[in-house]
Amino acid sequence: MRGKNGVRRNCCDVTRRRNKGKEGDSFMKKRIMVVDDSRIMALQIRKLLENSDYEVVAYCENGEEAIARYGEVQPDLVTMDIIMPGIDGLETAQVLMYEHDKAKILMISSLGDDDMLQELYGIGAQGVLFKPLTREALLAALKKALG
Repeated sequence: MRGKNGVRRNCCDVTRRRNKGKEGDSFMKKRIMVVDDSRIMALQIRKLLENSDYEVVAYCENGEEAIARYGEVQPDLVTMDIIMPGIDGLETAQVLMYEHDKAKILMISSLGDDDMLQELYGIGAQGVLFKPLTREALLAALKKALG
């Protein structure tokens, strides 16, 4: 897909948009980067965030891509799958938080043992959300993670 300038863009990249609030005040939606090896999960998160204060601005299929693109995208928050090929979500989160001190990461997983939860909070993740996702749980987790 090509943008206005003829520059090629990933189909899941979205530019920053101004939106009107209920009172007509303009505000910026919070920018979310989704890191998950499942394109279906990325599409589900995008759908769950429709008509909310959040928008998916980038989708990365693996940790390496997320590390490479984070500085360019500058999201307000990253949703990160834990189990991915290559660099897993835990290591990717550690790298992002080391390289970008303001990075905020919400881990998403289908697993939930106590050791893994301690490790997640130990690295500084803002929260953990378990699959299957619901709109209410996702919005609440994003709001809490972004303070």
